Amino acid sequence: MAADTSVEILQKVLENEILQTTKVVEEHLDAEMQKLDQMDEDELERLKQRRLEALKKAQQQKQEWLSKGHGEYREIPSERDFFQEVKESKNVVCHFYRDTTFRCQIMDKHLTVLAKKHVETKFLKLNAEKSPFLCERLRIKVIPTLALVKDGKTQDYVVGFTDLGNTDDFTTETLEWRLGCADIINYSGNLMDPPFQNQKKYGTSFTKLDKKTIRGKKYDSDSDDD
Repeated sequence: MAADTSVEILQKVLENEILQTTKVVEEHLDAEMQKLDQMDEDELERLKQRRLEALKKAQQQKQEWLSKGHGEYREIPSERDFFQEVKESKNVVCHFYRDTTFRCQIMDKHLTVLAKKHVETKFLKLNAEKSPFLCERLRIKVIPTLALVKDGKTQDYVVGFTDLGNTDDFTTETLEWRLGCADIINYSGNLMDPPFQNQKKYGTSFTKLDKKTIRGKKYDSDSDDD
């Protein structure tokens, strides 16, 4: 009998919370509708124009990014190209890879998806064996490594798969979250809620590195290769 009473009380509490939430939503909608009703034609036209201008500006920005090679994951042939590419764009992700490293192919797969989704960021790859000067300056010792460049400066690195759960089976969403933590992409999710399938298994820590200029400061990692 006592159990039945407890269930009834719980049901009433839940019903009351649902009603309160519904009431708040309805009041908000009513307020928005009232604001629209009180607007005259001139105000509505100005609102429409502002929205059209914002859409137009966003489209122009997208076209500018696309003209600079955003929107696709592509390989650059040389170190000289690297410096030119990071000079042109505010946000750049560059994958230092090696043909013989299997994990680089895994990284390629995820970066191809993210390049199309995050047009605001340029996604590149550079063969580490063909860029010894740059790898030495950036102290890149682990392959794959992602250099995250903002305003011409290396803001962060993703070294191997350490930050991605130490597993080859990490998801694209996990890499997206990691790049969001570095503010190198416009991340719409909750950075405090990593998209790991198993928090205890994967953990939430990641490499912490100071900002460095492109032309090099000390950078070391104790991560293993593939």
